[in-house]
Amino acid sequence: MTQRSPLHFYFDFISPFGYFASLRIEALAARHGRSVEWHAMLLGVSVIKVMGLKSLLDTPLKGDYIRRDAKRYMRRHHLQLKRDLDDPVMDPRAAGRAFHWVKQQRPELAAPLAQAIYHAHWVEGRDLSTAAEVAAITLPDGIDRDWLVAGIQSDEAGPLLRSAVDASLKDGIFGSPTVMIDGEPFWGTETLALAEEWLACGGW
Repeated sequence: MTQRSPLHFYFDFISPFGYFASLRIEALAARHGRSVEWHAMLLGVSVIKVMGLKSLLDTPLKGDYIRRDAKRYMRRHHLQLKRDLDDPVMDPRAAGRAFHWVKQQRPELAAPLAQAIYHAHWVEGRDLSTAAEVAAITLPDGIDRDWLVAGIQSDEAGPLLRSAVDASLKDGIFGSPTVMIDGEPFWGTETLALAEEWLACGGW
């Protein structure tokens, strides 16, 4: 039997909608016999540097809609966050370096680490802008705090993150979350239902 290709899940840790999608992506893929490959990217690069746009929350009219949409989603899915969308935005690079370091060294622990970082940032409201702050969260079994700090601060972690961001841009990824299914991109949490329909019928 031919193994189906994984879903590619692109996200930024500063994205609340990326967090929302992270809670659903593994179950969605499993329902269709797929695995998930997680990819941390940086909205500061794709949106601000490459596209030349303001962040969504800083965009007139659209920002108000995003705030309303997030609250509506949380009510619908019974989610409570300690971090508000208008709280100061953390520097996501330490978290991104942690993720890609672990993805290289212990790939089976990359997704659990991403989920732990998301939970610590959005549900617990923690700022994870430094290596020490990332390593201080409740880490998945198999990840040692000192090892993770050393990895984040290593000469390899920065280039790993930059390479991943460059690869995401090459693949046309500009927003979080984006799910790529056999080369077909679905951007936004609201498109997960459409992505599931695509998987069910094989596309159109």
